[in-house]
Amino acid sequence: MNIFNKKIILASKSPRRSHLLKEAGFNFEIKTKEVEETYPDELPVSQVAEYLAEKKAMASKEFIQNDEILLAADSVVILKNKIYGKPKDYNDAFQILKALSGNEHQVITGVCLLSKEKKESFSGISDVQIEELSDEEIEYYIRNFKPYDKAGAYAIQEWIGLCKISKIEGTYTNIMGLPMEMVYKKLSEF
Repeated sequence: MNIFNKKIILASKSPRRSHLLKEAGFNFEIKTKEVEETYPDELPVSQVAEYLAEKKAMASKEFIQNDEILLAADSVVILKNKIYGKPKDYNDAFQILKALSGNEHQVITGVCLLSKEKKESFSGISDVQIEELSDEEIEYYIRNFKPYDKAGAYAIQEWIGLCKISKIEGTYTNIMGLPMEMVYKKLSEF
């Protein structure tokens, strides 16, 4: 079966994930269930994104019809073995960006593919260097881009990504929320 004819269910409300799948030419429909993004405390931080992607996939498995493939994903930002999730409010966003400022962090996006017959999970990993951010720059970014729905309180495709990221090891799409080269390969083989 041609990969572009596969019917995909995207179990994510993320506009960035929808955009990436659409730009890559995939035929998909969005169907989601609310899932509490919690994980066991003893789980290594490097495994959290994949764990949450699987949790989201299993919560939405009822949507899968005969030949459809459900795709669920979750991204985490990790600095010094600590996960920086979506900020709760302005102050939280400010503190997260202050911590990331001048440091290299990791973005891990876990993906789970699920059909009636099988399940496959994998993760994309990118290292990102953010240059020093002044308090004024952090305030400008939060005020203008309102990063409250973004892990690590920033989006690579917005001002911080354009003006303050000096180095990336890994893929840009992974940092956006879906490691598309891996997704394409895994969907082709699924």
